[in-house]
Amino acid sequence: MTARYSPRWWLYLLVLLAGVRLAVAGILPLSPDEAYYRLWAFAPAAGYLDHPPMVAGWIWLGMKLGGDDALGVRLVGVLAGAGVSAFVFRAVRDLLPDAGRAGGIRACVMLQATLALAIQSVVITPDMPVMFFLSVLLWAMGRVVAGGGARWWLVAGGAAGLACDSKYTGVLPVAGIALWLAMQAVNRRAWALRQVPGLVGATVLSALCVAPVIWWNARHGWASFVRQGGRTADWHPGRALQFLTELVTGQLGLMTPGIAAFFIWGQVVLLRRARRDAGAALLSCMTLLPACVFVQHATGDRVQANWPVVIYPMLAVGAATVAWRWGRWAVGGGVVIGTLVYMQALSGLLPLSAHTDVALRQMAGWRDLAVRIEDHAGQADFIAACDYGTAAELARVLPGRVVVGMEPRWALFNLPHNVSGSGIMVCNPRRGFERDVFTSIHPLGTLARGRRGRVAERVDLYRVTLRADLLPAQRDSIVRLSAP
Repeated sequence: MTARYSPRWWLYLLVLLAGVRLAVAGILPLSPDEAYYRLWAFAPAAGYLDHPPMVAGWIWLGMKLGGDDALGVRLVGVLAGAGVSAFVFRAVRDLLPDAGRAGGIRACVMLQATLALAIQSVVITPDMPVMFFLSVLLWAMGRVVAGGGARWWLVAGGAAGLACDSKYTGVLPVAGIALWLAMQAVNRRAWALRQVPGLVGATVLSALCVAPVIWWNARHGWASFVRQGGRTADWHPGRALQFLTELVTGQLGLMTPGIAAFFIWGQVVLLRRARRDAGAALLSCMTLLPACVFVQHATGDRVQANWPVVIYPMLAVGAATVAWRWGRWAVGGGVVIGTLVYMQALSGLLPLSAHTDVALRQMAGWRDLAVRIEDHAGQADFIAACDYGTAAELARVLPGRVVVGMEPRWALFNLPHNVSGSGIMVCNPRRGFERDVFTSIHPLGTLARGRRGRVAERVDLYRVTLRADLLPAQRDSIVRLSAP
């Protein structure tokens, strides 16, 4: 490698990316999901309907360090996005020692240049915590493969448990480790027997980490497990080609095409080495088992584009085995694509529709919408929304108002239920709301939310009066999300 493309320059690129992402995270408004996760931080629990609780803990810590604003909400995620590089680099050292220091740098740069990391490093969702802890898990398993001893099994067990506390799909790479261990028990019986004490400790520690999530689900009718497991019941094999095509194109987009080629070729190299190389076999199992699960799921139902990001750290480590001749062009292409996405999200220069422009659809115009809602609210006792994302956004941009959530999901939150009187209901026309909880409903008109004349969403406004004789289930589903 010439001096021009020495590892030092790639390290400079990683530092530059981290700085840019910190700035973008502080400027972009929160998306509805981020605003929703922010409310989790104000209602600490061992679990939530949609995901395990790790993202709430990260947001709570970020707001303590950086304040209750966009940067504070996202701060820990941005730092973790940069931090995964350290664990990926060390994983390459132990799992693929022949790749050398240059291979470790290649893996880090490839991962950071994906569009997935460009996005997940500036917004806060459960995907960044799960990728971070899986990177720690990968590092710890590298130490195990390198003969580091039982203490590294404990680190691996803790990381595996915390990954599952971040997102349920974190269990898939962990299952890949179990598959790898079964293969090692057949081929290297003596080595496998020596790992039993450390493996037992790792299993116990991992179980202790996930026990609170299981306890919360048991206390709440297994709500989160049922919600996530219920996806398997929605099965449409006749649309398998459509779902598989969406899966492939989604991953090409999130990896970016050039980096996807390196990731795929890295897996080919690992499979060739897997029979004789324990590190390569481990990476293959942790990658291919989850990939097979996603492909199988796509034969009958949609796989969301962000689900497979749990295998990206392993894909990046595998890419360290690939010759670097064209790597700088793949990385450059990824960085350019990420930069263009940032520019569009920040400026909206291209006249894209809300269907195409995700930042427009999710982040634009919330404060302006709040001002116009205030014009209609007058002395209203509360402002309510019929969906959780709108309710969470209004709770953020209307801190001087009582903002109310009105969905069954809110019954699972430890939030105040003392809501009464008359208020304003904000509802997307495509969504309905439970009219039985009101004694009167009067339409007030329609408002548009957007940016530079481009409409992201239209919402209908109603003046409503809550019933005084609500049923217990109805009362539990109506909660205060903010108050004066």
